[in-house]
Amino acid sequence: MKAFIASALAAVVAFLGSMWGSVVDDFNNYEFTVDVSETGRVLANPASNINIWSIDGNPFVGAKINEENNIFDFVNYVQFMQCTGGSPERDLFVDPLDRSVLDDYDFTKLIENCRGVLNLGAKPMLKLGSVPLKYSEKSNTDATFGTNIYPPDDYNVYYNYIAAIAKALVEEFGREEVLTWRFGVMTEYENEAWFKANSGDPDESAVEYCKLYDYTVAALEDEIGEVFVGAHSMTVTEGLWDEALFIEHCANGTNYKTGEKGSRLCYLSASFYDSEPGEFTSGYTLPETIDYIRSVAESVGMTDLIYGIDEGRLLCGNSSGATSDELLSRTVGYTYQAGYDARMYKQMFDNDINYFSSWDYLSNGLFDGNPTVSYHVARNATKFGGSKLASTERTGRGWIFKAEVDAVSAFDENTDTLRIMAYNFKNKVNYKSNADLKFTVKAPQFDGKQVKVIRYVIDDDCNWFDEWVEDRKTYGIGDDCFAWSPDDPVVDNPTTLSDPEAKEIYKNELYDKYTECSKLLPTEEIATVENGELNLEVTLDPNAVVFYEIVEI
Repeated sequence: MKAFIASALAAVVAFLGSMWGSVVDDFNNYEFTVDVSETGRVLANPASNINIWSIDGNPFVGAKINEENNIFDFVNYVQFMQCTGGSPERDLFVDPLDRSVLDDYDFTKLIENCRGVLNLGAKPMLKLGSVPLKYSEKSNTDATFGTNIYPPDDYNVYYNYIAAIAKALVEEFGREEVLTWRFGVMTEYENEAWFKANSGDPDESAVEYCKLYDYTVAALEDEIGEVFVGAHSMTVTEGLWDEALFIEHCANGTNYKTGEKGSRLCYLSASFYDSEPGEFTSGYTLPETIDYIRSVAESVGMTDLIYGIDEGRLLCGNSSGATSDELLSRTVGYTYQAGYDARMYKQMFDNDINYFSSWDYLSNGLFDGNPTVSYHVARNATKFGGSKLASTERTGRGWIFKAEVDAVSAFDENTDTLRIMAYNFKNKVNYKSNADLKFTVKAPQFDGKQVKVIRYVIDDDCNWFDEWVEDRKTYGIGDDCFAWSPDDPVVDNPTTLSDPEAKEIYKNELYDKYTECSKLLPTEEIATVENGELNLEVTLDPNAVVFYEIVEI
């Protein structure tokens, strides 16, 4: 009897196991309906901006395009986050520390780096506003970001400095050219680690920033004309004072320089960071971050601004280097970043967010190295720019706990190209579940015609970083060989992989292998659209992303 019971129980367990496996498979099935006949607004290029911390070391002087992985195929603006003041290295004077002479200007460094950006095919986006040391009696560089956090003693002296910069740029590049550039006034203006009043009082700090903004913009307008200018706040978390004070001032306040109503404002941007992989920020979500400043602006009648993110993604990795767990590029090398970025771009498309400015895309920064998964996602997501958002409905969904499997699509009327992006994301680096996706594409304009379906799948097969993680074990390259987090894909940088011996192994023995591992190879097939519909299927690995391009032959 015992043997019979045991046998029966084993059979029941086996049956339930097989049933559970089937149930789990069903839980991971997702269905989408894409309707090309229902389109909305035109999308912007979401990866049009990149950051550079400052022009110290002349990063763009003599810079060369990476022919194989050229980020400037899609990057339109280079943001110099600190380029006109705040420290001896950034203050544009012959002698930044000589307070007896306030107009010994030397703009050579700024001009040469702007020329370098133009030579790469992009435009400068200049963050002004950081106050030169010798313009503030209380100035020091002991603050968090090594910059002067205090206002100028005399705003007219500061105005003359910005006006001289603007005049020099016009003389060098021409007014028509400089009018195509973008300008900002400070980084995270309500962050007291960047700027505050001499007293530190929040209300006074808001007033001082509004003065700084008005004098900066007036100098730009007087020398250049109607420039594209705006301001970058934190917003994702609380600052020293409420951004609404500044936005309302630009709309209806009395301009501190001109005495007229308001101040020119063309865009509002913010920072957006999550703490680390697996931990979303305790502040606003990405849509909420922009929704706040947008809602304030629209409430005071400013309805024609554009909105973007001027820095962000992930602050820290899950692993710590010898001195830091921060991520130099604010991205991780794991395929997790692909799903994370795709999710981010979808949120931007859905919420009319113009751009997300990134730090680096290649394993040696902006110009050199192998592509990261972040590069592959950005390069394909930028193709959505100029297309109209198309109806994308999830008609069937899976039930893996906390998985986010979603899609977005857009139709380019100029080239009759439909693009779809979908991802299988979970906020966990070691996410384990594949996802089966089915698409019903309703495209009546293609009815009865043949189309080419090009598919790019971004997963571990085009990511060198998983091989690097395993090779580190083989070669004994521990976390102590890194200064910053070893989760960062910008490996070929002295501030990331800091151990000389490990760096030699990476460059001389492993780099070429990673070049092959990082190649993204598309698949192509020919299909016929019948009854105005096309069916697509794909299985995505954990955190993988798929891009489709569908075009009539």
